[in-house]
Amino acid sequence: MLQRFVDYIDRQHLFTKGEEVLLAVSGGRDSVAMADLMARAGFRFAVAHCNFNLRPGDCDRDQDFVRGLADCLGATFHTVSFDTRAVATASGESIEEAARRLRYEWFAALCRDHGYPCVAAAHHRDDSVETFFLNLFRGTGIAGLHGIRPAAAGVVRPMLCFSRAEIDRYVADRGLQYVEDSTNLELDARRNRIRLQLMPLLRQLYPSVDATMEANIARLSDVEAVYRAHIAELRERLAETLTPRLPVAGLQMTAFSLSDLAALSPRATLVYELLAPYGFSPSVASDVEAALDAPRTGSRFLSPTHEAVIDRDRLLVAPRLTPQPPTVRVEPCTSVSRPCGPDEALVDADRLRQPLSLRLWRDGDRFRPFGMTHDRLVSDFLKDCKLNLIEKNHLYLMVDADDRIVWLVGLRADERFRLTSDSRTALRLSV
Repeated sequence: MLQRFVDYIDRQHLFTKGEEVLLAVSGGRDSVAMADLMARAGFRFAVAHCNFNLRPGDCDRDQDFVRGLADCLGATFHTVSFDTRAVATASGESIEEAARRLRYEWFAALCRDHGYPCVAAAHHRDDSVETFFLNLFRGTGIAGLHGIRPAAAGVVRPMLCFSRAEIDRYVADRGLQYVEDSTNLELDARRNRIRLQLMPLLRQLYPSVDATMEANIARLSDVEAVYRAHIAELRERLAETLTPRLPVAGLQMTAFSLSDLAALSPRATLVYELLAPYGFSPSVASDVEAALDAPRTGSRFLSPTHEAVIDRDRLLVAPRLTPQPPTVRVEPCTSVSRPCGPDEALVDADRLRQPLSLRLWRDGDRFRPFGMTHDRLVSDFLKDCKLNLIEKNHLYLMVDADDRIVWLVGLRADERFRLTSDSRTALRLSV
């Protein structure tokens, strides 16, 4: 078993003997076996243990046990205590979700602060099969059917090559001490129901189910790799990066042609995959896909981090940003020989009433575009400029004390304040 452990780490390129790895150790059989194998193989490691304070007395017992184990193995010991129930109540998460988030955030902080290249978790082959069924029954794309990956997001799993039964035999043969988590025997969690009820039934019906599922998961992982390559090629071909024409910090837009999206097949699945990196849920992506049959400019779809807007013949995706006024410098200008750039405007200071201020544009705003002899609605001007809906939401106006528009910032100055041969004092406005 030791040689299989070392070979698996090498084959999956999880870490090297020169690196000090952080081990997530609960004190249960699996993590104790992992720590023992790491020590026997000669790998360098530190030990991290989370006290979630969910089982009075037991949690402190587990923490003391893992501390003693780390001392016996000569490993640095890290521990943290969480009020998990209070965190879950405040965040609206389940206890399991809150505990998972807390521990992995803490592991990531330890790796960052102490230079550990990764954290090793003791998930094994049975855990991967249970994850497959959990995802299958609650509904998932192909990404949920590859089980648990050997390495992902800074977490490595060197025990995935072993079954639970093999780990049990190893612990017994080595005479290793461990602590039992009583919640593993409860049927409250869906995973425990799969572990204690579904899997024994499947093994009765199909004695080779464990080996079969391991092979199925490996094949599905290969299929997903091909699928992901296709999605990446599709995104490269269809996604266009747009630079905003207004000075908006952090705004980078991605555009998809509506006709390209409508021609995809299978359309619903591929539209979701193109939008998933921006945080869009399957249900919202389904709404986008349905809108392709009769697109309406102005339709808006939201994820926690991004917005998607139908704008003419495109779907625009951008971060959800709260409009922030740009920083505009107002300074006297003694020479007007240098032409204005796109983020500058020259105005006659005597024609306006100071102080100047910034505000977002509103429906009904009117101004006289530079070079024109008549006033226009700002909304009509923006339409002629073909500013998209996301850009329009971030357009600021510089106005004088009488709320007269002096400058559509970064776009067009007002003709009423232009410099003439009679101008005595000029102001340069620049973003």
